[in-house]
Amino acid sequence: MSEKYTFFMHLKALPTWLRLSREDRNKFNAQIIQPILKQYSAVNLRWYDAETFTTKTSDIAVFEVHSLRDYYFMVDALRDSPMFSMPYFELIDIFPAIEEGYLEYEASRGLDSSCK
Repeated sequence: MSEKYTFFMHLKALPTWLRLSREDRNKFNAQIIQPILKQYSAVNLRWYDAETFTTKTSDIAVFEVHSLRDYYFMVDALRDSPMFSMPYFELIDIFPAIEEGYLEYEASRGLDSSCK
């Protein structure tokens, strides 16, 4: 089984981001974020809005990757970008996880995982 790592990055949009027009936010995404995503195409990214449901974080970026190196390099590229250097977002927390990691553990022990 090839591990798939998932990272749940909790972010908080800062006033510098919120003051931008939606057009400027879309330009930022097209000119800054999309080129980084293309450079690290082995990393799958999904974006969730959370600000309506919590005050702790406004957005959750979910990264799925098989290579920790790819994830690490992508995050460094994002940290070097105005996303964090302006900053537009505050990094609140990162929760790493291995999808269904227990299945590999059980398989390594010869245990039955059919009750999934």
